[in-house]
Amino acid sequence: MAAASQKEIISRLKKDLLVWEGFKRSDADKAGAIGMGSIEDHFPEKVFPKGHIHEMISYQPESAVASNGFISAITGKLLGDAGFCVWVSAARTIFPPTLALFGIPPEQVIFADVRTQKEALWTVEEALKCEALTVVIGEISELSFGDSRRLQLAVEKSRVTGFIHRNNPRTENTTACVTRWKVDPLMSTGHPAMPGIGFPCWDIKLLKVRNGQPGNWQVEWNGAFCHLQSTTVAIPQFQKRKTG
Repeated sequence: MAAASQKEIISRLKKDLLVWEGFKRSDADKAGAIGMGSIEDHFPEKVFPKGHIHEMISYQPESAVASNGFISAITGKLLGDAGFCVWVSAARTIFPPTLALFGIPPEQVIFADVRTQKEALWTVEEALKCEALTVVIGEISELSFGDSRRLQLAVEKSRVTGFIHRNNPRTENTTACVTRWKVDPLMSTGHPAMPGIGFPCWDIKLLKVRNGQPGNWQVEWNGAFCHLQSTTVAIPQFQKRKTG
């Protein structure tokens, strides 16, 4: 009885800590998984953290493309049939019709093309305050802790989910984002119906996640997240970094 009571107390304290750190679960969050498979086991309460800021880091053009694909795949799951997204960039490389491959009707995305990184950051912050949106994506190379904290404070009120894609940043500095990812492309596997062409495959690294567990997965996107291996590769302890 004493042991059970202690477990209940610890479980309740963990849930209280999540709330104090801004993890407020809406009715939509409680609906459960969004189809990411074993990746979701590494999130707090095994639910993708909606209404928070997620950070992607890329250093090569091919990795940037893979990261945008991964962001699009998650965004498609979050938008559904009625959600809207704002995609902010100072140098857009996305071809809107291709978003349909990730379950995103192009008419549900508003592209905000700006001139500078400073304008991009301002636009992202203002968009994150809009409760009518579901997702905001910003391609911003440099993100200070203070900037990331402002973005996180914005979504704690609006409950919008934000993705910041940092392409070739100067440093991997500490931020207030709840997750940090790196996504690299993998060689596609052939399919009989598509000779010589395969579905996108990614090596996905969850480098850090607040109140969760980092990990590494190989995934194919064929309209859904299809894991290429059944086991999850753990990130070594010395590589883990605290979230902000």
